[in-house]
Amino acid sequence: MAAMTREETEALIQEVLEIYPEKAKKDRAKHLAVNDHELEKSNKCITSNRKSLPGVMTIRGCAYAGSKGVVWGPIKDMIHISHGPVGCGQYSRAGRRNYYIGTTGVNAFVTMNFTSDFQEKDIVFGGDKKLAKCIDEIDQLFPLNKGISIQSECPIGLIGDDIEAVSKAKSKDIGKTVVPVRCEGFRGVSQSLGHHIANDAIRDWVLDKRDGDDSFPTTPYDVAVIGDYNIGGDAWASRTLLEEMGLRVVAQWSGDGTIAEIEKTPKVKLNLIHCYRSMNYIARHMEEKYSIPWIEYNFFGPTKIAESLRKIAAHFDDTIKEGAERVIERYKAEYEAVIAKYKPRLQGKRVMLYIGGLRPRHVIGAYEDLGMEVVGTGYEFGHNDDYDRTIKEIGNATLLYDDVTGYEFEEFVKKVQPDLIGSGIKEKYIFQKMGIPFRQMHSWDYSGPYHGYDGFAIFARDMDMTLNNPCWKQVKAPWKAEAASEPVKAVA
Repeated sequence: MAAMTREETEALIQEVLEIYPEKAKKDRAKHLAVNDHELEKSNKCITSNRKSLPGVMTIRGCAYAGSKGVVWGPIKDMIHISHGPVGCGQYSRAGRRNYYIGTTGVNAFVTMNFTSDFQEKDIVFGGDKKLAKCIDEIDQLFPLNKGISIQSECPIGLIGDDIEAVSKAKSKDIGKTVVPVRCEGFRGVSQSLGHHIANDAIRDWVLDKRDGDDSFPTTPYDVAVIGDYNIGGDAWASRTLLEEMGLRVVAQWSGDGTIAEIEKTPKVKLNLIHCYRSMNYIARHMEEKYSIPWIEYNFFGPTKIAESLRKIAAHFDDTIKEGAERVIERYKAEYEAVIAKYKPRLQGKRVMLYIGGLRPRHVIGAYEDLGMEVVGTGYEFGHNDDYDRTIKEIGNATLLYDDVTGYEFEEFVKKVQPDLIGSGIKEKYIFQKMGIPFRQMHSWDYSGPYHGYDGFAIFARDMDMTLNNPCWKQVKAPWKAEAASEPVKAVA
């Protein structure tokens, strides 16, 4: 299918909206847009970070997911207690594939589930004493833990447990950092508020631990990697490039990271932010309090990697600038071979994305390096500053969708007819059963890393493996099936 014109994309949005009642139609219309390169600010065309419409199938998560599942969970030498009923911790355990080095249950705890296991009597009489006992038992059973965070589930906010008082008391008792995180799932409109709450908890309970302590030896080339959760080993692939160009990575947030690294972060010269959405708050705080500048970078695909390495190097002297050029040149033959192998098999293929965090814009360059085109993209929990950063990354008249509903996404796919969809686990089997190649782009579909030059080779292989898999000869997409000449109507 040829690229859609602005008029065709606008008509598609109106057609999809037609099924809604008038009030719902008016609300959802604000979240669907046609990209316009002439705009500098996305709020002229799309609304985001608003409460999902009751009755529609949203794909968002909650504040607890944003705090425990994204920001705090990957800190490997801390134990993170899911404070509340057992389900939230168990069903969010280990799903993000945050790789780490360490011995699980001894000095690393990322894939374990710790919960206060609330029962009815805890709701009635409160869970403070149970939480205190839980912390004592944890510290006795796992003495090599370096700290504990308390991730509040919904009931805690409703019954008013004083987790701050428990944290202060137990921190004195066990001599370690204990952090209360008020990330009850009902807060905010999505997991995005959980990121913000988690950042604030780090600011208030961890980041100033080494203020006034100059015993840590620093260098002019110290940086912190923030917002890389080491999914499938991403942070390791990124860190390799930074260290090869001559920088010293003092801290890695939070994939394969430690609480000691977080405490040392105020000593660095530059903060490097990969996932802007989840970590911009703490970067802005460090800029204000410690005068540490920060920049965003993108390590998906060789074009964006080279741009980012040069952008990072521009903050340092010629030693680092020469190091960046040396790294780009060193990997040139490797990534050109990847492009030469896979581009002929992927050239011209069209992709629709619907993901969270940074991916709806960051992976576009990697697809373009392989000759592919992103023909639709959107964020689960993005804000308008995310869309501001997306406008120039995609083609004019490209379809944009915010907090897209299950019905809207399916209808858009049937009309746009992409060759590949990149989205989450909740969407995966719907589209695969429709006969459409799909990659789970939250945790790389059990693959990865996708960051760095090493990751690009895996990214290209995975896209080829998905698109050109012979299984798709057995299942036809709706628009390729002879009987499906008319679009399928959704049930109102």
